[in-house]
Amino acid sequence: MAGRLPGGLLLRRENPGKASFLELFFDLAFIFALTRLSRALLDDPSINGGFEALLMLAALWWVWFVTAWSADWFDPRAPLIVVLLLWTMFGGLLMAAAVPTTFDEHAMVFAIAYVAIHLGRAAILIPALRGHPLQVRSLRVAVWFAISGVLWVVGAAVTPAREVLWALALLLEYSLARLRWPFPWLGRSTWPELQVNARHLSERYQQIFIIALGELILIAGVTYSASSLDRDSTLAFALAFVTAVALARLYLVPAGGRLGARIEAEGPSGSKLTLMAGYLHLVMIAGVLATSVAMEMTIGHPEEHNTGQTTVGVIGPALFLTARILLAMMVDGSRPWARLVGVPAIIVGGLATVRSPQLVNSAVVAGVLLLIVLFDAMPGLRRFIRKSGKSDAPDQRRHG
Repeated sequence: MAGRLPGGLLLRRENPGKASFLELFFDLAFIFALTRLSRALLDDPSINGGFEALLMLAALWWVWFVTAWSADWFDPRAPLIVVLLLWTMFGGLLMAAAVPTTFDEHAMVFAIAYVAIHLGRAAILIPALRGHPLQVRSLRVAVWFAISGVLWVVGAAVTPAREVLWALALLLEYSLARLRWPFPWLGRSTWPELQVNARHLSERYQQIFIIALGELILIAGVTYSASSLDRDSTLAFALAFVTAVALARLYLVPAGGRLGARIEAEGPSGSKLTLMAGYLHLVMIAGVLATSVAMEMTIGHPEEHNTGQTTVGVIGPALFLTARILLAMMVDGSRPWARLVGVPAIIVGGLATVRSPQLVNSAVVAGVLLLIVLFDAMPGLRRFIRKSGKSDAPDQRRHG
């Protein structure tokens, strides 16, 4: 669907897929949001605190994802799209600022900012798309966001029902996207109407995941800087760095760089894969966030025993690995055995060290992740050795 949209908005089907400067600038709001979320989870690492952090993360992720999907269709240099991205960025910053007290006195700030982002996007795009088929698509999405917005605002006003109503709102929004936003009299979007620039969205996923890893390193560095810089804190900081490197490698290899090509190969139906990849990236980022909180606890108090640290320290990598396995299966059908074994290994290791100091638990988790990386690399290493042996064989015969 190439062509010129009303108001000078250009579809980006011919674009090589590079993210614009403004899109990267928009991601800064997500960095701030992740730091606030990690602080909220650190303050309350209980099951209830984890559930509340997950609700806030899911809302913030949905803002990022829908904005990235929308930006994929239009020229980011168009004044209207610049306004849209800045509007969303400011709303995201308001949501992030409210995170530490979202379930206390600032629930309404979080909810209204969230609803205003989605309805503001519709208010910007729908008039500009007048006469174009994409206008109906945007209208369907806007109607459903207006309906779910009621749940958000009522949930903010009614404290006892807040978690339930917000969870229902998110479940509604995430499900409707998979169902292509059906609505009476407006029908539902077709997959071609939702088709994306595969390389652009794939690159955006990688960028936002790197930002999540950056938050882990940032929080680890700040916590270590505020510590006494003794031996145990230094070792904990080193484990945080090793963990971040392992997570980055496990994300990128083997299927991390092939997502865009697979979406392109699927054609219009590749939108399904893009959407499912978005859901799985939410789970992976949740895993990285939990890992970040666990590492912060370990660096700050390496010799202490903390059940909360053990819980988030195990759940985080396990969530990441599970979602990463599912993504690999979707992209190329692979079932990496090392990762499949790694998930229960991390859980068992966490249970075995539940009464040990936090430093021991972090070392076990980092060790399992490193082993997975090594086992993942072994087939490629063996192929490299075989190729090197073959290339050296003629020289050995000449000199023998």
